[in-house]
Amino acid sequence: MDLLSIALSIILDLLSAGFMLAGVGFVLAGTIGVMRLPDFYTRMHAAGVTDTLGAELIIIGLVIQAGFTLVAAKLLLLGFFLFLTSPTATHAVANAAYKAGLAPMLSRFKPPHPRDAGKGEG
Repeated sequence: MDLLSIALSIILDLLSAGFMLAGVGFVLAGTIGVMRLPDFYTRMHAAGVTDTLGAELIIIGLVIQAGFTLVAAKLLLLGFFLFLTSPTATHAVANAAYKAGLAPMLSRFKPPHPRDAGKGEG
């Protein structure tokens, strides 16, 4: 192996590792969001957005690592399938919860009704 191919191999490995680490970071951020956010809909948003992006970044890193092979083509198809189905599934679950009567928490601190605005003050 000559110096150019070694340098190219190192660059591709670093690029691949960067994409995979970024993907793991997004998945971890989504996990923290699911644990910390207050209601079902915000948790679904955190899980849907960050897990889709995180999984796509991990798959891109794996495609770079695989090179121009059949494995890379399969990974690209998997990424395309995930790109279409993950947001759709997130929307379907949130829509089913809404239709089942689960109301979103619109505010953690509910403001007083206008008719009660003057009452209770010293």
